[in-house]
Amino acid sequence: QVKLEESGGGLVQAGGSLKLSCAAYGPTERNYTMGWFRGKEGDVVAAISRKGGDTYYSDSAEGRFAISRGSTKSTVYLEMNNLKPEDTAVYYCAAGDWDYGLIYIADRPSLWDFWGQGTQVTVTS
Repeated sequence: QVKLEESGGGLVQAGGSLKLSCAAYGPTERNYTMGWFRGKEGDVVAAISRKGGDTYYSDSAEGRFAISRGSTKSTVYLEMNNLKPEDTAVYYCAAGDWDYGLIYIADRPSLWDFWGQGTQVTVTS
């Protein structure tokens, strides 16, 4: 069982930036496809394939957000720039132990295997 722990949320003014982190604990010797969701089982914001070669962004995130893996297999980041009030939400990190295409799983939250507890992001105007 993999445990995911998010951090980095907070309160920021519109136009500001935040960097979310997701640390994975447990059997992390294998890579997982990782994603960030706006709301649990909501829309995926960004996803990255097991080896990091492929990424996916929602229309609202494209050009503003960047997903990346840390130096170990256990960490993934979401850098959010030019934040808008409509980005306000609880952001969840999720992991999937499969090789579906990222576009295919973007609107299928039920396919993701592991979820974190979420971190609140609030953007004020």
